[in-house]
Amino acid sequence: MEKKAVVFDNSGTLLKRCRVLKNLETGEICKNANPLKIIDNKEGLFLTILQFNSACLINQDKNMRIYDFIKKYDIKYDVSFHKTDVTDEMILNILKNDKTTIKDISDGLNILFEKLKKKDLCNGSAIILDSVNNKVAFTLSSAGHFFPNTKKTIEILKNRGIEIFIASGDRSKTIQRITEIFNIERSNGFQTASPKRKKEIIQNIQSDGYKVMMVGDGINDVLAFEIADVSVLTLEQFSEVDKKLLNTTDYTIKDIIEVTYIDF
Repeated sequence: MEKKAVVFDNSGTLLKRCRVLKNLETGEICKNANPLKIIDNKEGLFLTILQFNSACLINQDKNMRIYDFIKKYDIKYDVSFHKTDVTDEMILNILKNDKTTIKDISDGLNILFEKLKKKDLCNGSAIILDSVNNKVAFTLSSAGHFFPNTKKTIEILKNRGIEIFIASGDRSKTIQRITEIFNIERSNGFQTASPKRKKEIIQNIQSDGYKVMMVGDGINDVLAFEIADVSVLTLEQFSEVDKKLLNTTDYTIKDIIEVTYIDF
């Protein structure tokens, strides 16, 4: 019997993600912005995920610089989306000389928590760095909850004997928690995965003898779509997508449950 696997992105695919973006140049707060689209449209930007639960910022000095916060508490961070080569030295150099503070994150966080009641599942903070101008360009606060048919979809696939994987740009604790909720093997959850890493994950699963379906919603899934045996773009989070996404997928769906209708 042929072995089959489905690899899901998380945010925008399994999880309805609400985001609040702060433009540090203008001070403007943007609700439900698409950070990947912003990064894709401007050279030198890259998304850096801060590996902590945003709730821990509540009792912090709001005037503390992000760099000082990272150093004081040994906060881990990972780049999840970029178009240019990024090094740890580059990240630290930008942060060390930048004045962005905890308040620049918590400003968005406060708005987000007022808007979204089911916020405990997937709290997260990130920063978009500008390697051209050597500064923090945006701060990003996010949280979310599962789409209505997420649980049912995974249950149906598992009952068919299909192996479930998650490959996501989200922080590590979020992916760990989701594997626990859906009783997925912990080793099948890959966190803070860049587009290149997602492609490698697909290739590794295929090398283990699986036919692989990749399900995602963003530009960071394109490389995985190209290598997967079957690629599925879900529009449940965003109704408007880049044409390059549409041109690289076999199927387009509007509800995650539609994955179960695809025979592969």
